Amino acid sequence: MSNSRTALVWLRNDLRVADNPALLAATRSAETVTALYIHETDTGLRPIGGAARWWLHQSLERFEETLAGLGIRLIVREGLAGEVLRATLAELGADQVHWNRRYGPAEREIDSAIKADLRDRGVEALSHTGNLLAEPWSIKNGQGKPYSVFTPFWKTLRDVPVAPPLPAPHAMGKVISAEGADREYTEPHWAGKLHAHWDIGEDAAGQRLAEFLDEMVADYPEARDIPARDGTSRLSPHLRFGEISARQIWHSSRLKADMQPDLAGGIDKFLSELAWRDFSYSQLYHREDIAQVPMQQRFGALTWRMAPGDLERWQRGQTGFPIIDAGMREMWETGYMHNRVRMLVASLLTKNLQIDWRLGEAWFWDCLVDADIANNAASWQWVAGSGLDAAPYFRIFNPVTQGEKFDATGNYVRKWVPELSRLPDKWVQKPFAAPSAVLSEAGVLLGKTYPLPVVDLGLSRQRALDGFARLGE
Repeated sequence: MSNSRTALVWLRNDLRVADNPALLAATRSAETVTALYIHETDTGLRPIGGAARWWLHQSLERFEETLAGLGIRLIVREGLAGEVLRATLAELGADQVHWNRRYGPAEREIDSAIKADLRDRGVEALSHTGNLLAEPWSIKNGQGKPYSVFTPFWKTLRDVPVAPPLPAPHAMGKVISAEGADREYTEPHWAGKLHAHWDIGEDAAGQRLAEFLDEMVADYPEARDIPARDGTSRLSPHLRFGEISARQIWHSSRLKADMQPDLAGGIDKFLSELAWRDFSYSQLYHREDIAQVPMQQRFGALTWRMAPGDLERWQRGQTGFPIIDAGMREMWETGYMHNRVRMLVASLLTKNLQIDWRLGEAWFWDCLVDADIANNAASWQWVAGSGLDAAPYFRIFNPVTQGEKFDATGNYVRKWVPELSRLPDKWVQKPFAAPSAVLSEAGVLLGKTYPLPVVDLGLSRQRALDGFARLGE
């Protein structure tokens, strides 16, 4: 790497100063460093969803302040990535640009073309390790192919040395003033509710990890399935925007396990969930667009129902199944949904309602602050049955029995579906089966204050099984 007077760092999903390979390399090779974030309009890239766009704006504002303290200016622009990069490089007189890799098919194609173009123009374009535990081409099975099943992938990954996190760069010079990098963004009217639920930025991510490891990880294997408990890390949106890296989480967790061996079981389970993220990225890297194309080819022949009314009831949390409605309302209010409930709402949509998983994936993409290009699609395909390592097509989650198992006291339902708050525990997951006297005493009028079920669980389950069976093995 040559010495350069001025270098540019092209930020994407890496809004942190610690363990940021591109940022550290730039500060070590240049006298002046400028950071650039581009709201890309290139064909083929998926536009960011509304809730994630809100998070991104807040994250950029906080990151701009952090960079300013290091003497690094942040520029935010919109347009075709190659054109914006060329214009910015010329404006700054920079002859070197760094970025951390990304792994979607369209992203890789754009980055490859930009790198070739810049090098032809005499600009040193350098890509660095992205925000994964291991690069997706590095974990292979005995035949030298990518894994299609998670368990052997995890067994391999856990024995691969994960690179230690890199230090934050030293200050480049005097502190500069932040100018409001993302000035063109106007917060939508619905976004105000999100502020109450999140602390955003690199410092918040580090604090959340520390609190989780200190206070929650011991109970994680059991607590992670109870949606009414604060038993998960809730680091997913911080990871989505790179406010913390997977490597930082991995090594902090391993260090905690070394210091407190009694926590090893909880930490191992937590790290296996982190590894699912790498597994999703491996599927994204090695296949066509997994947000649109079933990973098992035979699922392309499945006939989905066109039922816009049922889809809308599902989106609005008006299905008549309390734990489903609680999850959909939690997401609408907070931009987040508990992972156990994500599986349940996806199962109801794709299997009981037989509505195309891509419609559900798109709704999540727009409503979740942690909507991730790999995790979102891979998780939907897993539940729908079309993923490589998928829930078998005959696994159809029953929202009533699942609610009774994982929300036995109804605390989660009562929080997000308050019209059912006075129902006894016995009936809070199945108000449609409650005696009329119980409903009356609780102030519940089915079909008026709370909807009747959108579908018959038994009949729809059998219909789904018949449809999936016709696909063949």
